Amino acid sequence: MFKFELQAQSGQARAGIFHTPHGAIPTPVFAPVGTQATVKAMQPRELYELGATLILANTYHLYLRPSDTLIARLGGLHRFMAWERPILTDSGGFQVFSLDGLRRIDEDGVTFRSHLDGSIHRFTPEKSIQIQHNLGADVIMCFDECPKPHNRAEVRAACDRTHAWAVRCLEAHLRHGDPNRQALFGIVQGGIFPDLRAESVAFLTALDFVGYAIGGLAVGETKSEMLATLDYTVPLLPADRPRYLMGVGSPEDLVNGVARGVDIFDCVLPTRMARHGTALTRQGRLNLRNLEHAEDSRPLEADCACYTCTHFSRAYLRHLVKANELLGHQLLTLHNLHLLLTLMREMRAAILGGTFEAYAANFLAAYRPKSKEASAPPSL
Repeated sequence: MFKFELQAQSGQARAGIFHTPHGAIPTPVFAPVGTQATVKAMQPRELYELGATLILANTYHLYLRPSDTLIARLGGLHRFMAWERPILTDSGGFQVFSLDGLRRIDEDGVTFRSHLDGSIHRFTPEKSIQIQHNLGADVIMCFDECPKPHNRAEVRAACDRTHAWAVRCLEAHLRHGDPNRQALFGIVQGGIFPDLRAESVAFLTALDFVGYAIGGLAVGETKSEMLATLDYTVPLLPADRPRYLMGVGSPEDLVNGVARGVDIFDCVLPTRMARHGTALTRQGRLNLRNLEHAEDSRPLEADCACYTCTHFSRAYLRHLVKANELLGHQLLTLHNLHLLLTLMREMRAAILGGTFEAYAANFLAAYRPKSKEASAPPSL
């Protein structure tokens, strides 16, 4: 039921198809994040129309509310949220380890307090896999520890724990799950340290997972450190398996990630930016709260074919943002996701046509990144 088909390569960039029980995923692909079994401000119908082929849901949040067991009783996550295409669930590890002061780690797992009501819960590798079995996503993730990237001692300990837990996740999945219905991915850790990244890749690839994620990036390191880490990590991963860079989704990061051989991306950035009044464009970010847009009759982008850009002006969108109208969240979210999904399709076409390096160079030359400072870790 699961197969990665590599179709073409342009430099290190790859175009492929990842076959799953709920349909084929053309790669490279960006997965909008549906934390609570919904992509914020978007109807499933709109996601279909935008051409989304994969979405991500959050194990930690769905376990706490409404509960994975309730979702299982109601037929699984696909039926629950009326989404018939592939779904990926994370392990809950990142969210648990983000609960500073609310969690305690030991070799067996993590005890934590819910951010909702303070109730005490415990995740082990087996528990994370059980929850993801109940949710029923096509792609599920090993329970891992996501450390801060610069402290070698902490990263070393996190790697050891991640590797031990990967073995337990795989055993639990093979013992209680259906590998033909759900694909388990291993997660490479190692911070910004090349030797630890290489060690993590070697350990996890020996376990023969269906695919491999690169974790522990976009959590406080600089952009240059992230790209350097990808430069020495991605080539070590098996060429016949999908490669997933977790939590990365700004336009320039997608282009740079694809250029280094990454196949799958996800991030809350396009939806979160929209809720804060910011549009993503091919030239950089537009803050619609700025006064300069108050009387601007232009669309967000002149050549954009999305519903937002073909119907509404920057002035109107700024009015919605300033008035805190829900329509503003919806229209900006639609535009931001349209841009990223279109960008992925364009990169795929360029790879298939052997022109990706020129495409990437042209895009990056026109794009103005927000900052070259350290990337801030996303919140829960």
